[in-house]
Amino acid sequence: MTITLTLSPHSPDPELIRQAADVILRRGLVAFPTETVYGLGANALDEEAVAKIFHAKGRPSNDPLIVHIAALDDVKLVASETPPIVKTLAAAFWPGPLTLVLPKQPHVPASVTAGLETVAVRIPSHTIALALIHVSGVPIAAPSANRFGHTSPTTAAHVIDDLSGRIDMILDGGATSVGVESTVLDVTCTPPMILRPGGVSREAIEKVIGRVELRDNRPNLAEEAQASPGLLGKHYTPKAELVLCKGERVSALEKLSELAKQARAEGRSVGLLLANEDIQSFASLSCISYPLGSANNFEAIARNLYAGMRALDDKNVSLILTRDFGEQGLGLAIHDRLLRAASQII
Repeated sequence: MTITLTLSPHSPDPELIRQAADVILRRGLVAFPTETVYGLGANALDEEAVAKIFHAKGRPSNDPLIVHIAALDDVKLVASETPPIVKTLAAAFWPGPLTLVLPKQPHVPASVTAGLETVAVRIPSHTIALALIHVSGVPIAAPSANRFGHTSPTTAAHVIDDLSGRIDMILDGGATSVGVESTVLDVTCTPPMILRPGGVSREAIEKVIGRVELRDNRPNLAEEAQASPGLLGKHYTPKAELVLCKGERVSALEKLSELAKQARAEGRSVGLLLANEDIQSFASLSCISYPLGSANNFEAIARNLYAGMRALDDKNVSLILTRDFGEQGLGLAIHDRLLRAASQII
């Protein structure tokens, strides 16, 4: 049975945090909110506990986990080196949605790192996440709290839908604020490389440390050890078929309108995952709309992206239509998630 505890995201009840920390220390699994998405946490230094994460999610062993810590000094618990760039980036972005890839300590279980000699580390900014890590007294490994490959969870209800009965506890702290996962930055190479775009933009990082490379978004082979979470080709997927239309806004919307008309003529239920302004183009069609926010507000679009996919799935649509929003700022992370969620790209 999975226990759900409701906490204030601003001042979580210390007794409820203690109960969750006890579960972590007993090798259990606790889903908890971070500022990005909900994570599924276990003691990162306990191989048996970490194995339960992979079992509960159905996650392949070659997909590494991110280790969450509560303070910069705790980096040394899991990383064998803390180069000066870590302190520079931490001063700018921690706590927050930036994950750093560093050389790992020998005692970090190989299952956490997919057998690689590097470990991914971050300090989350969510009050509940920080309290849980602090009271547990151990680094917490936590991928997204969903079935592997499915749309990531941004509310406790999403976690319940995917993992109820498979984990010990869920801490319900309301909806997450960022809505897409952290940026993963490999600082073991020069220049550093973004392995997965996320909640901290490339532009913001380059203002702090200068040029960074961006890993191409071609998926790794499924059997390879992944350098970062979220690199497999099919990921973040809703149940419905999702069609992503790239290119200039007007032409993209025209193409999506054609697809919507065709699907409706075939008797299919169509969902629209679009900016507020875009949905007006489909007013004459009987589609189910999920407005993501203004087309110029990437923060809102990112925050609503996964929730929108899940909401349209709940409406039993068979087709979700969406468009690309470009690759500037947070748009790069949105672009990456839509590419990996799409059944078809036009």
